[in-house]
Amino acid sequence: MGDPSGLRPAEPPDRRGGCRGWAATFTPDGEFVSPSYDAPVTGAAALALFATSFVRDSVAKGLVSRHVVTNVDVHRQHDDGSVEARAYLQIVSTGSGEDSRLVRLTTLADLWVPVADGWRLRRRRVRRDDQALPAARPAADTTGSDA
Repeated sequence: MGDPSGLRPAEPPDRRGGCRGWAATFTPDGEFVSPSYDAPVTGAAALALFATSFVRDSVAKGLVSRHVVTNVDVHRQHDDGSVEARAYLQIVSTGSGEDSRLVRLTTLADLWVPVADGWRLRRRRVRRDDQALPAARPAADTTGSDA
């Protein structure tokens, strides 16, 4: 159960029936945070409703939206067995008879936790590529000098 090699991307909400499946990839108290939306979404019921609303809005606009996850990097394992992972997410939208267009590029920062039947997301934070990067921390002084 502590082996992060079994992690897989969350079921995308853009597939038929994917809304409940996407929400089920989160822990019961899981949190989805994206600057594209007004507030974080927390809890299984709220996550499923959020995904359903996203799909409903796309259908009403005559669009098919795809969430393409790439470059998954599991980069840190914690003592409690949870792992942090990063990935890129491309959101691609296609209207009937139209060329597909890239809506946005983002970076996902996930916290996955082991559960009895695999892994669940405790937190997914989305950073849009059109946003400023967080301020860098100053590099540690490795010269031994206090100056």
